[in-house]
Amino acid sequence: MKIIGSYSLDHSPSEVFAALNNPAVLLVTIPGCQALEQTGPSTYAMTITAGVASIKGTYNGVVELADQNAPHSFTLKASGSGGPGTVQADVKVTLAESAEGCALTYEADAVVGGVIGGVGQRVLSGVSKKTASEFFAAVNRHLSGDRRGAAVLQHGETGVVSIRKEPLVRSASQVSSLLAGGAIALTGVLLGWLITR
Repeated sequence: MKIIGSYSLDHSPSEVFAALNNPAVLLVTIPGCQALEQTGPSTYAMTITAGVASIKGTYNGVVELADQNAPHSFTLKASGSGGPGTVQADVKVTLAESAEGCALTYEADAVVGGVIGGVGQRVLSGVSKKTASEFFAAVNRHLSGDRRGAAVLQHGETGVVSIRKEPLVRSASQVSSLLAGGAIALTGVLLGWLITR
């Protein structure tokens, strides 16, 4: 399945490129993303909760960033699996200067299997584009200073970086502190998060 889309952001290609290659930013902007763990110089393991219609589940995936040409383009190679199915995708992301700031385009080739593959290409394509749009809007807000979610970085003994979202349950003092300091603020169905990272 081929999916092509575009989005306009209010920031420079350099800023957008840096954000799209920053796992801490991705964690808080990709809808449903729960955790990222660095497994190599440009590879990450990802856990995401997503769904299409009544087909929902938690997926574990591997993401590799390749062919990086900062700040103009990079290729995302991703695979994921969960109860509802599997997916593999190669996504080419291109960034260019525009009057608004940055014109981003993406082109994905994806193979979907399992129950989620039976949903139909038209539905998956529509949901994926909607999720990608939500993700890019979140990245744009993040670059504008909106921090609606917090990421917790954990450095392992071997130097591996693990990033997880803060727990939703907080003590009264934590809630009070967040309200005083402002809440610091990653993607949809399985294809959606693959397309956007």
